[in-house]
Amino acid sequence: MALRAGVDLGIFTRIGGSTVTADSLGAALKVEPDRLSRLLYALASIGLLEVKDGQFRNGAEASAFLDASKPTYRGGDHALLRELWGADLLTAESLRQNRPAALHDFSEAGPESAAAFSRMLAPGGVTFGRHLAREIDLSAIGSVIDIGGGPGTILVGLRERRPQIAATLMELPAVAAVAPAILSEYGADDVVVEEGDITVAPSIGRHDLAILKAVVQVLSPDQARRSILNAARCLTPGGEIAIAGSGVVDDDRLGPPEGVFLNLTFLNLYRHGESYTEGQYRAWMTQAGFRDIIRSRLDGCTLFRARLTG
Repeated sequence: MALRAGVDLGIFTRIGGSTVTADSLGAALKVEPDRLSRLLYALASIGLLEVKDGQFRNGAEASAFLDASKPTYRGGDHALLRELWGADLLTAESLRQNRPAALHDFSEAGPESAAAFSRMLAPGGVTFGRHLAREIDLSAIGSVIDIGGGPGTILVGLRERRPQIAATLMELPAVAAVAPAILSEYGADDVVVEEGDITVAPSIGRHDLAILKAVVQVLSPDQARRSILNAARCLTPGGEIAIAGSGVVDDDRLGPPEGVFLNLTFLNLYRHGESYTEGQYRAWMTQAGFRDIIRSRLDGCTLFRARLTG
């Protein structure tokens, strides 16, 4: 909670490479210095800040990942965490009411809520795209589609290494309407934004790589199966799929921890989404015609990769 508050206030970015006192930082942030100092010392106690004689500076981790001026910045996740943690507190209520107490329905999202949620996802999307670009051989990929990718910023990170790759974002109408503005902020005006529902039909184009991050886990089992089947229909023969998300559990449902406990978060957010097992993912992918299915870890979540038979 201290970390989240520090990012929300912009403390790490404001400090940057300098050294500050609670008084000078409080003046810059327009908050009361004595009260602020409680948070600064809390952050120093866990190593995110360093302090000597009342002078604070960023620790190594904060300098690398929590300063928004750095390309490695990860602090943008704080807004998303606020929503997820708020939902987590409602688990008992969701069970009592037999419905999600913090329902999140992408298909019914208005423009403002769609834009707000997409912006929460944008920074993490760029980082994931960078990691994925290091995981996959992009040399033979001419076209990539990000299915259900929210703001589409995974494509931004992915194409930092190969800008010539043609990129398409496929999203529901409400999200597709707000994505171009966000992509423009990241200098990605050339990304094609296609309205569509992957549980109903594939993309109108064909691509060498299809990405589904945090998509399958928000769907019912039948929708999940159909989404992977339609994703296969978006690919060229021999094309590759990358399915990623924290909502994956081992077949015994006891791990990994993030999948097990995210399953509780899903109770509060979605009518049907859940952390599906590895066996379920493999069965759906095999049915869709994928082979050489590999499970690995990437950027803190599970990644399934496979190639389409043909």
